[in-house]
Amino acid sequence: MFKISNFLFLFLFITFQSCKKDLKTDVIETNIEFKHEGDLSILDTSNKLLKNIQIEIADNDFERQTGLMYRKEMEHNKGMLFIFDMSEVRSFYMKNTYISLDIIYIDTNNTIINIIENTKPLNDTSLLSNFPAKYVLEINAGLSKKWNIKNGDKISYNIL
Repeated sequence: MFKISNFLFLFLFITFQSCKKDLKTDVIETNIEFKHEGDLSILDTSNKLLKNIQIEIADNDFERQTGLMYRKEMEHNKGMLFIFDMSEVRSFYMKNTYISLDIIYIDTNNTIINIIENTKPLNDTSLLSNFPAKYVLEINAGLSKKWNIKNGDKISYNIL
């Protein structure tokens, strides 16, 4: 019995390690393409259009946890909109994210409540919203400044 349980343990350990390694390699080597799932407009406080972009939607647990991880680039007219069921203080990080981003936190009224500019790729530091957020928009680093996006501006979006 003792020999069988040792063999079983060794077999399971090797199997688990092999599967784990293969899964990690598959994810990292996969070229993840942008999926145009909607369009988003950013409006200033007087409702003047600042920018229209195409968005990919992250509206389930897996998509929200993965976000833009493992991607090597994103065009400047694109972004990812995270949609949550509830509004609460959010925390994002840049683990496995190779693109520097601007992270834009948005409340239930579609109003921008804070922007974290020029995030550091591959960093595990928590980047918190100042207030409860229902949405988070990620765009390439520096675009918030270039497009003159500020707290108090609004978003409007439609899903295709």
